[in-house]
Amino acid sequence: MGLSRAVLGPVLHTVAALAIVAVLWQAFVSFSSVSEYVAKGPLDVLDHLFTGPDAAAHRAELFPLTWVTLKDAGLGFLAGMALAIVAAVLFNLSRTVEAGVMPLALLLRSIPLVAIAPVVMLITGRASTASVVVLGIIVVLFPALAAVLFGLSQASPQSLDLVAVYGGSRLTAIRKVSLPGALPSIFAAARVSVPGAVTGALLAEWLSTGNGIGGNIQKFPAAARFDDLWAAVAIITVITLVLYNLVQLLESVALERMGMTR
Repeated sequence: MGLSRAVLGPVLHTVAALAIVAVLWQAFVSFSSVSEYVAKGPLDVLDHLFTGPDAAAHRAELFPLTWVTLKDAGLGFLAGMALAIVAAVLFNLSRTVEAGVMPLALLLRSIPLVAIAPVVMLITGRASTASVVVLGIIVVLFPALAAVLFGLSQASPQSLDLVAVYGGSRLTAIRKVSLPGALPSIFAAARVSVPGAVTGALLAEWLSTGNGIGGNIQKFPAAARFDDLWAAVAIITVITLVLYNLVQLLESVALERMGMTR
């Protein structure tokens, strides 16, 4: 029963989120003063991608671009989350490292990504995968680092003392006690990082590689391809919502099986 409830909740959240987005989207199109030639609603996008006479051709063009963006976002997400966990463990092992690095991390977090992007591209090279990964790491790392650090700080002192009594090192205590106890925070960081990774990938494609949805989103209005523009935005929005709730589903199932509450 508990596992079924853990699975059903994220599924219902996904459906509700998609329904709300569709309603707000249609309301904007219906009540705004934007021309119907420019503004496209959910039904227009469905017709463009699935029911129209040229739907197959439109999907054949947009879906590969979406796949490129998802790969770019995946690289940034994985690299950012891995680096956040490693950095949080290092900070937990050494307060000196935390005191030396954390102010720099907070400073970088306060700088807008658009301002950092030209510097990243200058260092890594324009139209390179490295620029996509670095920008993805910047977007994902700092929120995830704060969440993981909070989770590690919530470890039970009694459990940590028990590991120390039996001769375990500080690293062993983190591995055996702190990290398992920080799973709710790690999952929370992963959920927050999903839309951030997608945003970072879109920005990197727009400013650097010129590939994927981000690299083509500015070309569609210039060519008066407004159907493709709205369809691309809809595809990446739906996928981001689904991925966010998929992580939430994995979180609910994992924590339910481990007997932990979110």
